Amino acid sequence: MANAETATQREPGRDFIRDIIEADLKAGRHKTIITRFPPEPNGYLHIGHAKSICLNFGVAQDYGGRCHLRFDDTNPTKEEQEYIDAIERDVRWLGFDWGRHLYHASDYFEQLYEWAEHLITAGQAYVDDQTQEEMRANRGTLTQPGRNSPFRDRGAEENLDLFRRMRGGEFPNGARVLRAKIDMASGNINLRDPVLYRILHAQHPRTGRKWCIYPSYDYAHGQSDAIEGITHSLCTLEFEDHRPLYDWLLENLPVPSRPRQYEFARLNMSFTVLSKRVLTELVRGGHVSGWDDPRMPTLAGLRRRGVPPEAIRDFVKRVGVAKANSVVDLGLFEFSVREVLNRTAQRRMAVLRPLKVVIENYPEGQIEKLTAANHPDNASQGTRQLCFGRELYVERDDFMENAPKAFYRLTPGKEVRLRYAYFVRCRAAVKNAAGEVVELRCTYDPATKGGNRPPDGRKVQATLHWVSAYDSVPAEVRLYNPLFSRPDPDAAEFAAHLNANSLEVLGEARLEPALAASNEMDAVQFERQGYFCRDAQSKPGRPVFNRTVGLRDSWAKAAAEAKG
Repeated sequence: MANAETATQREPGRDFIRDIIEADLKAGRHKTIITRFPPEPNGYLHIGHAKSICLNFGVAQDYGGRCHLRFDDTNPTKEEQEYIDAIERDVRWLGFDWGRHLYHASDYFEQLYEWAEHLITAGQAYVDDQTQEEMRANRGTLTQPGRNSPFRDRGAEENLDLFRRMRGGEFPNGARVLRAKIDMASGNINLRDPVLYRILHAQHPRTGRKWCIYPSYDYAHGQSDAIEGITHSLCTLEFEDHRPLYDWLLENLPVPSRPRQYEFARLNMSFTVLSKRVLTELVRGGHVSGWDDPRMPTLAGLRRRGVPPEAIRDFVKRVGVAKANSVVDLGLFEFSVREVLNRTAQRRMAVLRPLKVVIENYPEGQIEKLTAANHPDNASQGTRQLCFGRELYVERDDFMENAPKAFYRLTPGKEVRLRYAYFVRCRAAVKNAAGEVVELRCTYDPATKGGNRPPDGRKVQATLHWVSAYDSVPAEVRLYNPLFSRPDPDAAEFAAHLNANSLEVLGEARLEPALAASNEMDAVQFERQGYFCRDAQSKPGRPVFNRTVGLRDSWAKAAAEAKG
């Protein structure tokens, strides 16, 4: 399993796909490299798609070529305009642009149909009247050959007539299919007379009701590549067994070019399921609030959570391009996110679980302005002003009444530094009738303004963040954890592995005013807490912030315990 530590030690090298491309260019097989990213518009893109996007667009950029965005829209029963729009938005957000090279498999429906008639005329395709159950039973197994359809030896003229009547809408859904005539005894099940066309009386997002027969993905994919002049068709490993069919169709059709298919390992990540079927069920089953729920591994969810696209590109680069599938540790992804945000995110103070502090020797009614840096390592990001007064809020977890010796934060009699402000000493805790601590009584040292060490040189062992009761803003903060409780959730039983603690909502948080004043969606660091961003659905008056990632890997221990 890949992890952050080993990844940082590994020099990024040239992968086998780039080796192939360079060899092809050197041998003169291609003058221009043309790749494509071909999503099916039946859901939102996820982090796994990001690997394919970065690879396809990346190699095209590296070698001065181009990458097409092509929607393989061959199944109108599952495709929606919402998904098409979301995919275009996500690819652009990730940092890539297809220019004028936006295509759809539906652009080629007429040509694909003509080529299907070509196969029929050549005796290489036939119309099959078997039911799906009969075809499945006759297909055979991995160890047993399939059986020929009783309709396999129909003449070309009859097949052509039936196929044209299929197109004309004469038959109901499922009544007939067009199959390639290859080899029902092949060791590769994909070559056992695969289906090329099926009847679907359905509304298509682009072509409407013009068509009632639709090409299979396997039939449309390679021919679309050939029409567009794709030189290197890069697919994930599950398509490796489909490559002989890809090649057979290209060899037996009068296509204008001969693309080659190459397979690479898909991206799998711990505590994550990337099955589009499962992601769809999570949304439709109400397990999440939508495709852009920040717990989802979709690009829309990651964007709403505050993950910068640069971090995703960096993560994909660290993972690399391999020929064997593996599972990448979630910690590596979070490492990439922290690396980017630590460098770019401005710092702010927010108290998530407030405990009131009254500084008894600070003048009542007095408010002073203190200067705070927006970024400790980047002075060009400037400063901001914080209001300091008699009443403040600190984190409830930063106080312990009967603290052990190793507890360095607030406890009666102990002194701490307030960030950018003063040294304060806790004198007493005020409790309610239930015995709960509701307020701290403290004193401050005026000689320590700015958090500087006092003239007597005494030191403190903790620096705490805080917000002023005078102008801090109430907010809701959402703490997101992995959606699944196991590092290896089972896609077949995903509901049983959902993490009951994947979302914790803190409704009484207090933020410094600069956080409420900005409508920017970029992530910021809540000092000592982690990285957070304003939620896309946040409303004025009471902002909502989502945790992007903590300051350290909180799930490494969980993964280790799950293994043990």
